[in-house]
Amino acid sequence: MPKIKTHQATVKRFHKTAAKKLKQRKAGQDHFNSRESGNTTRKKRLDITTTKTLEKTIKMLTPYN
Repeated sequence: MPKIKTHQATVKRFHKTAAKKLKQRKAGQDHFNSRESGNTTRKKRLDITTTKTLEKTIKMLTPYN
């Protein structure tokens, strides 16, 4: 039985915490941030936890992580 390939884009976007939760970066922080308030910019710096439905998909795409 051959090995299953890991989806590398998924590995780069999500990481596991010590409590086995999946974390991801908040979206929309590359450009066009000058028009947003300071509160919005500050909130975008934080990582967020993924939803349960997305976790199932991520587990399929990253079988060995």
